[in-house]
Amino acid sequence: MKEIITPLTDDIIFDLEAGDEVLISGPIYTMRDMAHKKITEILEKNETLPFDIKNQIIYYCGPTPAKKGKKIGACGPTTSSRMDKYTPILLKYGVKGLIGKGERSEEVKQALKKYNAIYFSALGGLGAEYAGYVISSEIVAFPELGPEAVYKLTVEDFYAVVINDIKGNDFYLINKYH
Repeated sequence: MKEIITPLTDDIIFDLEAGDEVLISGPIYTMRDMAHKKITEILEKNETLPFDIKNQIIYYCGPTPAKKGKKIGACGPTTSSRMDKYTPILLKYGVKGLIGKGERSEEVKQALKKYNAIYFSALGGLGAEYAGYVISSEIVAFPELGPEAVYKLTVEDFYAVVINDIKGNDFYLINKYH
């Protein structure tokens, strides 16, 4: 098990290989379909983003509202392939890690190699469990999107597995889960 502190650095990324189990601590940002669309539009217009994406991890998640006394509601991963059309531009502008579930397109895998970034998988069906790893939560962009707003989550020991590394390895193909 490797421990990772965010934001990501090249040293961290170069040390990760497909199949590595990791515990992530530090800030990560949630983004689903609508937030990806808005962020992509901002980047394409060369406008300033509402938060800095450089060296950050994007978590494909739309958290549920927090119950009284909790930092956040359930926050499990959503299907990554829905974000594939937006991913290469985010990587180009400095995103270094992605967390979701499921396989990625060949275009995304190539972009991960090109921009030295990593794709992690979180375990589906464990949204309530993952909420327990959240130390703090705040909306940093697009509050009008409700659960699809961009949240900055500070996490501690958030479990994930490296699926696609910077060398082009794919854990699903290596282990014939494909």
